[in-house]
Amino acid sequence: MENHYAIVLAAGQGTRMKSKLYKVLHPVCGKPMVEHVVEQVKALDFGEIVTVVGHGAETVESHLNGKSLFVKQEEQLGTAHAVMQAAPLLEGKEGITLVLCGDTPLLTSETLAELVTYHKDKKAMATILTAEAQNPMGYGRIVRNDLGIVEKIVEQKDASEKIQTITEINTGTFCFDNKALFAALNKVTNENAQAEFYLTDVIGILREQNDVVAAYRMHDFSESLGVNDRVALAQAQQLMKQRINETHMRQGVTIVDPLNTYIESDVIIAADTVIEPGVRLKGNTIIGSDCIISGDTEIVDSTIGNKVTVRSSAIEESNISDGVQVGPYAHIRPNSNIASQVKIGNFVEVKNATIDEGSKIPHLSYVGDATVGHDVNIGCGSITVNYDGTNKHHTAIGNNVFVGCNSNLVAPVTIASNTFIAAGSTITKNVPEHALAVARARQTNKEGYAEKFGFSKK
Repeated sequence: MENHYAIVLAAGQGTRMKSKLYKVLHPVCGKPMVEHVVEQVKALDFGEIVTVVGHGAETVESHLNGKSLFVKQEEQLGTAHAVMQAAPLLEGKEGITLVLCGDTPLLTSETLAELVTYHKDKKAMATILTAEAQNPMGYGRIVRNDLGIVEKIVEQKDASEKIQTITEINTGTFCFDNKALFAALNKVTNENAQAEFYLTDVIGILREQNDVVAAYRMHDFSESLGVNDRVALAQAQQLMKQRINETHMRQGVTIVDPLNTYIESDVIIAADTVIEPGVRLKGNTIIGSDCIISGDTEIVDSTIGNKVTVRSSAIEESNISDGVQVGPYAHIRPNSNIASQVKIGNFVEVKNATIDEGSKIPHLSYVGDATVGHDVNIGCGSITVNYDGTNKHHTAIGNNVFVGCNSNLVAPVTIASNTFIAAGSTITKNVPEHALAVARARQTNKEGYAEKFGFSKK
């Protein structure tokens, strides 16, 4: 929207997190907190988003690359001082400015849109997003006069005993007339218990000028959660997980046990798929319809087709087509492409390989750096020997190939179509079409030899 701007405050280090990672970069359901905030604002199609960075500036900017402009707060002197850093980009412009904290990952675009609409309807110079808290300890309080008009915001450390009884709290999110905001910021002082420049003091300044100050109370208090330590981080994670799972269920996905199912925010799941307890779906994962994803499965940055069954397995950065069966206890590693109706059985590992339609790797095998044709059967205990200690090499297996159990295919090697590899063979040379390849020592039986070791005839 033209003449609509947003300032996201993300400069603080977050000492209470006790972490090398800067506070706003701590992930909630797979995404840094600040990225959740910026994406909710972007959903409103604002003209410009400005993120105020400080500690960890380069890392924050890399996560938000292309989603925001950036200004730097060299010294953390308070929230008003942080907002002032955006003056070179926004001061003097006509319009509305939304100010948010980068550690409030549960805010939704719906609530922000309601705040902006309320601000416009009230023709206000400032509108505070507030919430009703059962335990308001630690929050700034909304002080109203007898008519219910907002007079000011008082921070916890500056609040009298009477003010501390107020349960309507400041969420740290505001909507301002842009010009009025920057004019008032120039009047803010640091005469308070923290000796900081509070953004909340702008509210009192505007009221003294008889400007309209409004307050919009959000419907869901949980959206206001600001993450300042690991306890709040866990709370945010749990609330976000619940929100994500409920969204999928309302869209036709069966989640058997939502409390024990972890789905990150960018995951897409089609209707009539069943997600069993203990499943973890991460990153940019897409799952089709009518799938069954069973317990203790982890899928990361992968695409899963329709009618796929995955049982207690791990899949990373791979593509699984329709009708595939995976597991139990299979591991499909990055850059694998599994065509339709393939079976990847128990204790099978696939890496950087393409498996064509209808092929089967039922159990206890490793297929890495390989191309496998259609309708191939790879027997138990067989492996593509892809690493010579220095370099990786490719194995090519044609169509309708039978690889007997416990075979070693030493790459680089090509197994042509319609061939048969005898069990226990170590193949080091190419196998031509329609051939039987046998590469194992000849069996020799020494009659009576076992008696020397105490094995009597019976």
